[in-house]
Amino acid sequence: MPDPAYPPADPAAQSVREALRGRLSDLWGTPVRVGEPVLLTGGASRETLQIHVAATGTHRDVVLRRDLLPGADPAGLAREAAALRAAAADGVPVPAVVDDGPALSGHPYLVMEYVPGETVPRRLLRDPAYSTIRTTLAGALGAIAARIHTVDPDQVPGLTRPDPLGLLRDLADDDDTPRPAVELGLAWLAARTPPPAPDTLVHGDLRNGNVLVGPDGVRAILDWELVHRGDPVEDLGWLCVKAWRFGAAQPVGGFGSRAELLDGYAAVAGWRPTDEQLRWWEVYGTLRWVLLCRRQALAYLRGDRDSLEHAVIGRRVCEAEFDLLLALDLTSPAAPTPVTQPLVTPGDADRGTTRPPHDAPDAGHLIAAVTDAFTSGAFGDAYLTRVAANALRIAGRELALGPDLADRHRRRLDALGVPDDAAVAAALRDGTGGPQLTAAVVDAVRDKLLVANPRYLTQPA
Repeated sequence: MPDPAYPPADPAAQSVREALRGRLSDLWGTPVRVGEPVLLTGGASRETLQIHVAATGTHRDVVLRRDLLPGADPAGLAREAAALRAAAADGVPVPAVVDDGPALSGHPYLVMEYVPGETVPRRLLRDPAYSTIRTTLAGALGAIAARIHTVDPDQVPGLTRPDPLGLLRDLADDDDTPRPAVELGLAWLAARTPPPAPDTLVHGDLRNGNVLVGPDGVRAILDWELVHRGDPVEDLGWLCVKAWRFGAAQPVGGFGSRAELLDGYAAVAGWRPTDEQLRWWEVYGTLRWVLLCRRQALAYLRGDRDSLEHAVIGRRVCEAEFDLLLALDLTSPAAPTPVTQPLVTPGDADRGTTRPPHDAPDAGHLIAAVTDAFTSGAFGDAYLTRVAANALRIAGRELALGPDLADRHRRRLDALGVPDDAAVAAALRDGTGGPQLTAAVVDAVRDKLLVANPRYLTQPA
């Protein structure tokens, strides 16, 4: 029977509790009580829950990660558990693995010790409690990255070593909308590919947001889902991607310099990546983020995810494109143009329709997505309310500026003698583009931001 101290909630939560109770009781050889699961993160594939457990003389919290996809391969979470164990053995701060296996309540799972601390980037960047530790985080993360890269990748079964540029090209080709900015980034990377690097363990998502911090420093590196073999500088470049600065000026997560990061790395690794290596992987990571954001948007546009958040992401891909242009030194921050926000009505039936150069979904479908969220009762938290308000602001700016910006884009293409964005992307891909074509891509991305998020144009580069 359920323990009365932990009343049951929905059937799914109760099933998880009962399964975890049985598994931990067998593992520890003593009856275990299990509290109500608290959702930390959840998505289409992975779910992360914090759960209080108690046995005779002991109380503690654990974190349960489950892969919720139908028929999910247990190898994914098994690989993550193996990476955590190997990293811990080499001195990397990570949560201790309690248990993992192919099925708990019907899904592959991983149970870890709960580590207290802060992961929310904006708090880490602004809260006075972290004012002292912020000054040392860039160097500390460099040192931790070096420890990660000393882990023998053979200790983690099933790791692959993907071809970096091939991975990006595959993501780009999956999108049926031409994206000239992506082609600019791919061409830049292809022309400057670094020499082959040693085969090391790469975390794959080392960034502000996956680092658990306390006032005493870094307590744990989280989310090893993307662990793989590769060039160690990949992790350092990903740390420097502008998206993880959250509006702050410092290039490493918003709290430190690239020099501090490399100093911390060299102190442990015994070698220092060059500035050119770091920049290549920073540009790579920025382009990767463009494509990952677009992939989330495509899930909405193709009807795989009927989510307000995914719909809004479709109109914010240009933020990542602007970051890419900044990383390539093709533009710089500039003051936005103020606009008014008229009333709007839904657009046509195709949620992918919008006026170039702007991305889909259009203004009408953003409003429809907000309406659906209201009617489904989704506004139970402040986050979704902010997302909805942002969607309405984007829609209003599109109707205020969209026709003029579409005309300007048409004149821009006419002056270049190209019919559409597909022709621009093709020219950049085959190397026949020039400075005027590149300048047109920059202007188009800036115009998209005038509608999607004009304040983004002024963020520090």
